[in-house]
Amino acid sequence: MPEIKFEIVKKIGVISTSDKGWSKELNLVSWNGRDPKFDLRDWNEEHDKMGKGITLNHEEFEKLKEIIGGYEE
Repeated sequence: MPEIKFEIVKKIGVISTSDKGWSKELNLVSWNGRDPKFDLRDWNEEHDKMGKGITLNHEEFEKLKEIIGGYEE
């Protein structure tokens, strides 16, 4: 399996932290040298291991903000 290269370009915020020290974070991440995308996933404390997550381009992120802003329970 080929190695996945990543760079956390900007840390935006931590959503939660587990008892094991992993944190669910929203960051701007460049994957394999590509343009950075909004990325939501779990990271270990050293940020060298990660869980499954999602990436969104700028347009998708803006749409998600619009949806969340209009959400009512």
